[in-house]
Amino acid sequence: MNKNVSVPTSYAMDPGDELNDLRMSDKARPLFDHVNKFIRETVEPMSVEFYRLGEKKADRWSFAPGQLDVLQKAKDKAKSEGLWNFFLPDAETGEGLSNLDYAYIAAELGKNPLASESMNCSAPDTGNMEVLERVGTKEQKEKWLKPLLAGEIRSAYAMTEPNVASSDAKNISTTAKLVGDQWVINGEKYYISGAGDPRCKIMITMVKTSPDAPPKNQQSQILVPIDTPGVEIIGPMTVFGHDHAPRGHMHIRFDNVKVPKENMLLGEGRGFEISQVRLGPGRIHHCMRTIGKAEKALDLMVKRGLTREAFGKKLVQLGGNLQIIAQARCEIEAMRLMVLKAAKAMDVLGNKEARVWVSMVKAMVPERTCRIIDQAIQMHGATGISQWSPLSEMYTDVRHLRFADGPDEVHWMVVGRHELQQH
Repeated sequence: MNKNVSVPTSYAMDPGDELNDLRMSDKARPLFDHVNKFIRETVEPMSVEFYRLGEKKADRWSFAPGQLDVLQKAKDKAKSEGLWNFFLPDAETGEGLSNLDYAYIAAELGKNPLASESMNCSAPDTGNMEVLERVGTKEQKEKWLKPLLAGEIRSAYAMTEPNVASSDAKNISTTAKLVGDQWVINGEKYYISGAGDPRCKIMITMVKTSPDAPPKNQQSQILVPIDTPGVEIIGPMTVFGHDHAPRGHMHIRFDNVKVPKENMLLGEGRGFEISQVRLGPGRIHHCMRTIGKAEKALDLMVKRGLTREAFGKKLVQLGGNLQIIAQARCEIEAMRLMVLKAAKAMDVLGNKEARVWVSMVKAMVPERTCRIIDQAIQMHGATGISQWSPLSEMYTDVRHLRFADGPDEVHWMVVGRHELQQH
């Protein structure tokens, strides 16, 4: 189908509608099986060693000796086995997967915190690489995309600001003014994920370049190396009290930061246009991985319920726990089908026309997964909120997704407006 042709969204159960064929392609199935095997045999044992080495590090904002070595060994193995950059639908730089095929794989990656990075499929690098691959100049690709694709550096995306409602991107107030052959940037950003990582070298930064232009043409996106003079990392923002060191979510000030004119992406005033390239796939990648987290939480819930007893019964037989487990399974299956359909909509209709499907899953999946993880925590008792269980960290991670890439309310608004348009 021509993705440039506007196709109205239909919710009808048309058996002949291509949107309702949610099968993984035969071509991608061997890759799916290979990824699962790699996670089981390489990533899971590597993760144990990675976290063990990091237990007694002196500096929270660095990696302990040996940590990056064990991670790099897994990355080298993944690369040698062809398990690398599947998120990019361009066969020259990735596996050439459709969004639908990647949805199945990303759900598996979401079950282990280091799986995505081991195969160079981590956010925010995935969205940044997709932007550079789609709109970057030859020079920009050589300098930044090439090392990102090789997994040699990390990156960040700097958009959210503390002093404006950033859910409406028209409010972004960090300015960039062209002075001679340089952009001079001033402003403040916060919750810039990954900017604390010592491997982070480049930020794609949303700025206001044309305040007198129509609202949709006021914003631009510029490449800013993180070590540029005037980039001040004020400190980490916490998520429910956690700083997520050493990667962190940073509070950053731009004080007369000067970057070459050539660092502009796509062109002045085209920031929103770039966001459509980035946020469609990026938002749905989060949802794909979140399905994996929901599966992990349900698995932990069931195992706990079957191995603990209270009041003469196994926990799964107490109160409404069996129904809670059953409802969690139903919720996961419903979420999975919605995410697959949103991915298929992007493949068939293109990112712009699939926006309503993406907003549906972006609003629904983190909210429902939070509930499932919360129920798993409850089944574990006090252990569920402790360092002995991954559930508390899983909960905070998924809960913050209800703000990342747009808060729930924005996505419900998109879906609601579209529904009104049908009438």
